[in-house]
Amino acid sequence: MDITQRDEAEQTARWNGAAGQAWVDTRAVLDELFKPFEKLLVDAVVTEHAQHVLDVGCGTGATTLAVARRLGAQGSDTQGRSVGVDLSEPMVMDARVRAEQEGSRASFVLADAQEHAFEPATFDMVISRFGVMFFNDSVKAFTNLRRAAREDAALRFIAWRGPAENPFMTTAERAAAPFMPDMPARRPDEPGQFAFADADRVRRVLEESGWAGIDIRPVDVTCALPERELVRYFTRLGPLGLVLREADERTRTHIIETVRAAFDPYTRGAEVRFTAACWTVGARASAT
Repeated sequence: MDITQRDEAEQTARWNGAAGQAWVDTRAVLDELFKPFEKLLVDAVVTEHAQHVLDVGCGTGATTLAVARRLGAQGSDTQGRSVGVDLSEPMVMDARVRAEQEGSRASFVLADAQEHAFEPATFDMVISRFGVMFFNDSVKAFTNLRRAAREDAALRFIAWRGPAENPFMTTAERAAAPFMPDMPARRPDEPGQFAFADADRVRRVLEESGWAGIDIRPVDVTCALPERELVRYFTRLGPLGLVLREADERTRTHIIETVRAAFDPYTRGAEVRFTAACWTVGARASAT
């Protein structure tokens, strides 16, 4: 097994195991936390007058469902489609249940968007909310998405800028590091939350994979979650969430107390607030 295959296997195992289940369990908190980004993408779909939309790395389906609601609101005769794709079975199963409960026409595909054989030239828009930074071969992935898109289809996704601009996102692991020296360090050249921090790299990836008219802009968005959810948030998600469950009870309690105190600068009474520093990236599917 080469390095790429190993990384792919690790990603699949992670998102079909503890990480994927954690996103399902904290879905309500995360949906509310990232609601402003959902709105940005839905507004982009409306602006583009898109009718066949692919949501990449859809997770538990919040954005896919929001797009489906908006397409449905355009009139009962619309043939619009909102399709989400994700490699996490726990999250896709949860998304399907949500769609059924809502009576939504959104559909969900359990697959790796980097490899999946989408029907060619199907979608007039491809979107993603924090779902495209985890590909092991980003050029291969966006080339595959270009095949799924119609000529001149719009691409719009949101990705994190660097960790230095997003201190909230690394607060837990920095505070816990003295007690958990084996916690895996983030590397900018690996798939992960900050893999698209370098705008020049994002531009190169898109150019090499058949996208044109590339527009990369910084966006800073205020996000909030209830203070009562903060401990569950940092103990279930991110690098700390992956390793904390292996700690003994005494160590775990001490780490949670230490990490919770590290979030005090972001706490305002019953609410935790921070600024999410991201890129909003747009492009067009070039002629083949």
